[in-house]
Amino acid sequence: MDNFLDFVSSRYSVRSYDGSREIEEDKLLRVLEAGRMAPSAANLQPGKIVVAQSADILDKLHRAYPAPWFSEANTVLIVKGNTSEAWVRKSDGYNSICDDLSILMTHLILAAHAEGLVTCWVEAFDTDLMGEILQLKEDEVVYAMTPIGYAPESGMVTRPKTRKPLDEIVEWR
Repeated sequence: MDNFLDFVSSRYSVRSYDGSREIEEDKLLRVLEAGRMAPSAANLQPGKIVVAQSADILDKLHRAYPAPWFSEANTVLIVKGNTSEAWVRKSDGYNSICDDLSILMTHLILAAHAEGLVTCWVEAFDTDLMGEILQLKEDEVVYAMTPIGYAPESGMVTRPKTRKPLDEIVEWR
């Protein structure tokens, strides 16, 4: 990639995985390290990454998000965090947990792309079931998860990438 814009433009969500191909440990560790380097409000770092690889947990995750393609991946990264560890804005009580976890998730999926791995950001899961599966504590929340791995040789299942024009999302003042 010549520049960052080319890099982020080439990343897209993939809904098909080659479950027979394991992710090399060094690649996975670099992805996790990129997540660790994600900034957070006041550097409080309230996020945690769960690496799900056992058949038991993957089966449970598939029940929380039953899309057929989701069960193809042999690794799922789950981003969770503790609301009591996140920064809170004094003027209105706004808690930065979702912002912090979103940045963490973004670092993970972009790092995966840099390693030649594919991902798909998922938030449409059963939150109660996820809480049970991960045995969340009272102040913990699951923000998102992504299968991570290799696309099958037969081709990736994805949607065409569309974005609004810049003039529709930018206000100059």
